[in-house]
Amino acid sequence: MGNAIAEKQWVGVDLHLHRSVIGRIDDRGELIEWVRIDNDPKALVKEVRKAGRRAPVAVEATYGWYWAVDALQAAKFDVHLAHPYGMKKMRKTKRVKTDQADAYELANLLRLGSLPEAWVAPVELRELRELVRHRQRLVKASTSVKSGIRGLLAKHGIRLEVSHLEAGTGLAMLDSLELPELSAQRLASQQRLMLMLANEIDAVVTELDKRLKNNVGYRNLLQIKGIGPTLAAVFVVEIGDINRFPTAQALTCWAGLTPRHYESDKTVRRGSISKEGCALVRWAAVEAVQRPCEPTVAAVKERIIARRGRPARNIAKVAAGRRMLEVVYYTLRDGHARCLDTTPEEPAA
Repeated sequence: MGNAIAEKQWVGVDLHLHRSVIGRIDDRGELIEWVRIDNDPKALVKEVRKAGRRAPVAVEATYGWYWAVDALQAAKFDVHLAHPYGMKKMRKTKRVKTDQADAYELANLLRLGSLPEAWVAPVELRELRELVRHRQRLVKASTSVKSGIRGLLAKHGIRLEVSHLEAGTGLAMLDSLELPELSAQRLASQQRLMLMLANEIDAVVTELDKRLKNNVGYRNLLQIKGIGPTLAAVFVVEIGDINRFPTAQALTCWAGLTPRHYESDKTVRRGSISKEGCALVRWAAVEAVQRPCEPTVAAVKERIIARRGRPARNIAKVAAGRRMLEVVYYTLRDGHARCLDTTPEEPAA
């Protein structure tokens, strides 16, 4: 066993909600040992320590991975986070899948330098991400409640000509309605939920602005026409360290805003955008161009609509969103996007 410990070892951790499997391999790819543990930071570190100090460890970014990565990093291991989508594509053709095989695969891919890796964001940034994603879930719940209110009123032939039900005019209209007893009770319940969610959303936005007000990137993004506090917060916390993207195209690809491309011999096919990436950043980029925005960004959308007609509005929004994300890239990297001072070339729709 002494000889085995002397040589370099790689560790793969197949993480699950209740239990996890840890596999260790040597520099020839031979399995040394695998063990199943109940999830506990101390038990995890104890087993991984068998591979030696600062051993490289691969952990898949599955449900609730924060605690495992934090514990291993605190113990000074070389932690690598496996991208779940990349691992899924690799495992698609497997005939047999077991936890032991998955742990071995993680360790072996890390040994070979072929592990599809995800970025391990710092703890402080992860906390901000949770705030941004919490706001998104609250907005989704609020939209559902408002749809329920409009659906309830539709059953009584009532249609309110107001966009914001939670605003003063909308609330006044709702309070003035006379409905049957059970429907009135449901409406009152939905109104309370709507107002509670609106307050929670405002609280999250206030907290985000408070935590990010001294962030240089956040302040610079607020100078871009079309980007407000919410969208700026999404860009800053979801993108994280902008220097991990060598080019603006790398960022748009990561966000899933670049088109699919298939080429073989004389066959060339370009499809719709991949949507393989951060959905929140993709949403923020497209959302930013659906309001008055920077003229050079808006020009991309206008030219596509002028050439292809109004049926191409969605294509134009995506192309403009891609341009907006390029502006975000240069603003975060350099503090100012010089492309705003020039007429942009139209990206492929």
